[in-house]
Amino acid sequence: MKITSYDIYKIKPRWIFLKINTDEGISGWGELVSGTRTETVITGAREMMEYLIGKDPGQIEDIWQLLYRFFFRGGPVEMTIISGIEMALWDIKGKYYNMPVYEFLGGRARTKIKVYSWIGGDRPADVGNEALKRKNMGFTAVKMNATEEMHYVDTYKKVQQVSARVQSIRDTVGYDLEVAVDFHGRVHKPMAKVLAKELEQFHLMFIEEPVLPENIEMLRDIANHVSIPISTGERAYTRWGFKPIFKDGFVDIIQPDLSLTGGILEAKKIAAMAECFDMAVAPHAPYGPIALAATLQLDVCTPNVFIQEQSLGIHYNQGFDLLDFVKNKEIFQYKDGFVNIPTAPGLGIEIDEDLVKKISQEGLKWSNPKWRNYDGTYAEW
Repeated sequence: MKITSYDIYKIKPRWIFLKINTDEGISGWGELVSGTRTETVITGAREMMEYLIGKDPGQIEDIWQLLYRFFFRGGPVEMTIISGIEMALWDIKGKYYNMPVYEFLGGRARTKIKVYSWIGGDRPADVGNEALKRKNMGFTAVKMNATEEMHYVDTYKKVQQVSARVQSIRDTVGYDLEVAVDFHGRVHKPMAKVLAKELEQFHLMFIEEPVLPENIEMLRDIANHVSIPISTGERAYTRWGFKPIFKDGFVDIIQPDLSLTGGILEAKKIAAMAECFDMAVAPHAPYGPIALAATLQLDVCTPNVFIQEQSLGIHYNQGFDLLDFVKNKEIFQYKDGFVNIPTAPGLGIEIDEDLVKKISQEGLKWSNPKWRNYDGTYAEW
């Protein structure tokens, strides 16, 4: 079997789909992150795919090494391209052998996968009622953004606003829902300590990215300050990018993003490293259907995964939902806060390519918001 061609589709709100075709008539799908640099990613994907025409798609490790080992390597653009290609290769291999991807990686380690739902949006509001809706839908866990823009040292008013929102969840649903709070890297060290301490009273499932990933060493002060589990890793790529997280030992939960960190097998290697350090895994997956399907394959065969993010109803999915692009919609049907183990070959999804082609013609230009603090300085989104 040889790779013969490929297709790239730009899908609103912020997804890039890659389809790799072979001379056996088997095609595989992968998903890349636009990350505000859509055309740069697509151009890079075209450059990388030229290396693969005529190659055996089943030699996934060898192809990964080929694409990764340039003198200048790494970074979010290069790694999301490699990740999307790697997913598509696994999809082809699974279809060729008529097996789900997880069967190549050790088989099932669980009977179902726990998922959580997003509430609140970018500027979180009315989270109490949103949490109640999720409880009534059967979810047992939710996640919300902690705050809007926040300066290096900001007001206690903003801290109290965050506290009041989380309190509204507890007032509405008590402890029937687990609650995670995402700092989103918006909070700098001085306020992160204050905010984490204030939130300790609510017994959270975890706090996410309490500081920016480039300030990872500062998690030491927060870990020594509060007892809440700390998660991070959605912006780290490859096992080498996770080395300082494991070495420092201040993180309890890692969140590899399979559309960024290097794909399914690379995330499996990272999760195995985390297991050696007694860390849990909660993969990052707020994107489209292909990325989520690939991540579910990892979840099935990885024992230290304890919960999975998913993007149904997420705040920036405007106009289209991931279910719109999938023919076998049962793969993303949730019951009592869990999703069933996928059983179809490859990534387990059947993409509606007609819809993909139609929507792709409308183009894609996505950028994260640009926020400013009260004094006009730029704030983190």
